[in-house]
Amino acid sequence: MRYLALGDSYSIGEGVPEAGRWPVQLAVRLRREGLAVDDPTIVATTGWTTDELSAAMDAATFAPPYDLVSLLIGVNNQYRGRDADDYRNEFRRLLERAIELAGNRAGRVLVLSIPDWGVTPFAHGSGRDVLKIAHELDVYNAIAREEAAQRGAHVVDITGVSRQHPALLADDGLHPSAAQYALWTEAAVPTAVAMLSV
Repeated sequence: MRYLALGDSYSIGEGVPEAGRWPVQLAVRLRREGLAVDDPTIVATTGWTTDELSAAMDAATFAPPYDLVSLLIGVNNQYRGRDADDYRNEFRRLLERAIELAGNRAGRVLVLSIPDWGVTPFAHGSGRDVLKIAHELDVYNAIAREEAAQRGAHVVDITGVSRQHPALLADDGLHPSAAQYALWTEAAVPTAVAMLSV
């Protein structure tokens, strides 16, 4: 089974070895569950917003249909103070593209919620309002859930994991460590197994 992961720093695993990236960990775990999932093709770069991911997809060469497509995007929209309505419109377009890449099977698209970077030492040292960060990310995540539900895509919420484990970070004090990505993976495995077993 072929797996395409779309996103930003969280999917490319800023600050962790390749084996520590959550899409790579997910593929390994799915193989342990008896599903023949290839290592993921990852289209993601640290710092990307929704429109930047879309532009990168325009320039990329894909070979659909993919059996699993994951989408985790939006933290940089929030970080840059982008409007939630813009996020909705751009996320919707990305979700539609993800569904197309999954062979028009919305049930093969897995959306991960945006983690809360406001709990990190980086955020606390930045002078930003961490409660505002949390609120804005909750708004973004509600939008992503709504858009996914309307189209039949699946959502796994890892925001709570990020809030419960604020110390599981890479050396930069901002991005998750491989250990936190392992917790994301465990959260995603049951849904992914169910998706791929249909």
